[in-house]
Amino acid sequence: MIITLIGGTGDIGEGLALRWAHDTDHEIRIGSRDPQKGIDSAAKYESELSQRGKERTVLGGGNSEMTEGADIIVLSVPPYYIVDTIKSIESAISPTSIIVSPAVGLKRSEAGNFYSSPPPSSRSVTEYAADASPDGVPLIGAYHTLPAHRLSNLDDPLNFDTLVVGDDASAKQIVIEISNEINGLRAIDAGALENSAEVEGITPTLINISKSNKDLKDLGVEFK
Repeated sequence: MIITLIGGTGDIGEGLALRWAHDTDHEIRIGSRDPQKGIDSAAKYESELSQRGKERTVLGGGNSEMTEGADIIVLSVPPYYIVDTIKSIESAISPTSIIVSPAVGLKRSEAGNFYSSPPPSSRSVTEYAADASPDGVPLIGAYHTLPAHRLSNLDDPLNFDTLVVGDDASAKQIVIEISNEINGLRAIDAGALENSAEVEGITPTLINISKSNKDLKDLGVEFK
């Protein structure tokens, strides 16, 4: 399977790229608006994996180039750029592709606390992205609550769950399966796309808890 991480040069994209490249045999691609940045990041990830005894090829380049032929397209970009990003790669998206959105809209109050802030036209960033996706191409929400720093540190075990939402049952199951291939990550079906607002709302809560408790950094969730 070909997994492309659009915006895979930083934040959660780096962590997912490293984890999938380390734990699976899927083809991993890194897309960037700046093709050279995508190439450089891919080389950096290859080097890090090699240091851990994993000789993997990670491809990098421009967003559209890396989208061509991809089975899974993860939009690891800031939430308010997500629609523009979809439009910029639309011609390269295959009708059989699955788009995944991990983005959460966040704002900070005057007191310094974070809260969920979706685009004005939608209840959630996930639904906002789904409305902009090409007709017939399913969009699935996942990875909203994963701490990016811990995800990208291959020496740090995860032991986290990720809630997966979507209206296409088959596409959602595929995302669950590839997520479960990452060691220490368990994907849980959280129902329809309309549940994404509640799922995204967990993220600012985790950040606020982490800010208030020095011994609870890089929080994720686990359901028992």
